[in-house]
Amino acid sequence: MACLQRTVPAGPYSCRCFPVIPCLLLLLSLLAAAVAQCAPGGELLVCGWDEVYILDLARDAEKVFSWKAAERPELPASFKDKYRSTDECKAVPGGRILITASSDGIALVDRATRRTLFWGLCANAHSADLLPGERIAVACSVREQGGNRLAIFDARTPGKEIYSTELYSGHGALWDEQRKLLWALSGKDLRAYALVNWDSARPSLELKASYPLPGGGGHELSASGPSTLNVSASRDVWRFDRDRREFTPHPQLAGMRDIKSASVDPGTGRLAFTQGESPNWWTSKIRFRNPDGILERAGERLYKVRWVQ
Repeated sequence: MACLQRTVPAGPYSCRCFPVIPCLLLLLSLLAAAVAQCAPGGELLVCGWDEVYILDLARDAEKVFSWKAAERPELPASFKDKYRSTDECKAVPGGRILITASSDGIALVDRATRRTLFWGLCANAHSADLLPGERIAVACSVREQGGNRLAIFDARTPGKEIYSTELYSGHGALWDEQRKLLWALSGKDLRAYALVNWDSARPSLELKASYPLPGGGGHELSASGPSTLNVSASRDVWRFDRDRREFTPHPQLAGMRDIKSASVDPGTGRLAFTQGESPNWWTSKIRFRNPDGILERAGERLYKVRWVQ
């Protein structure tokens, strides 16, 4: 018995005189492949309360990593309560995760083993990044004793602080390898620092430039591309061009209040961000652009999200 056939106009995926069922199967498989390519994927680091974890978005937001200070036997007992409110979680080279907490804790964690490799203290620590020579820069926010500064630690020796300088309401630290600059965000300006005597036992930072924020209350600092930064404050969000040295309204987040984090996946361009739900500083939702979406984590207090590079 002959198979029923239908001629389909020529095109990139056309079927000429194919049996109808095989042709439909081919089209369905191509559609499924296209959907798979467009479906949100990647891994997201999440923090805000006493747990730092990773969600695999390609596996229905399955939790594939978790770290809690209370569960880590290598942490000294006096540090167990220093990570009650985590506020930065950042993937750094060597398969490690850098963590800060407004409850003063700083930690460098090995993802594979969950072992805490470094721990330290800085009052109201709000952000950090890994610098050359296994050193850590930490932006410490408002606190009368020990806060309002940018501190440098030696990641090879737990607790070892080796330098600090003033940074009022420190909220952001980001190392720029291309320009050899450390960007730091205060409550009122964005600063660029150069590393000085970095190979010595007594390194320091030199302030090269300072750029007043278009609005007060600096909050979020992250890379949005090879030449731009995401910078947020209490009432608005900007992009900062690292070459032209100027602020412009963020194309997707401008005018939004209380943006706590904004992270761009360099591979896909997808933006993940968190927005405080007034009157609280936290949220239970991770929001997306490119494409739009919302991931609800009911009952949780989320502060920042970062794509795992």
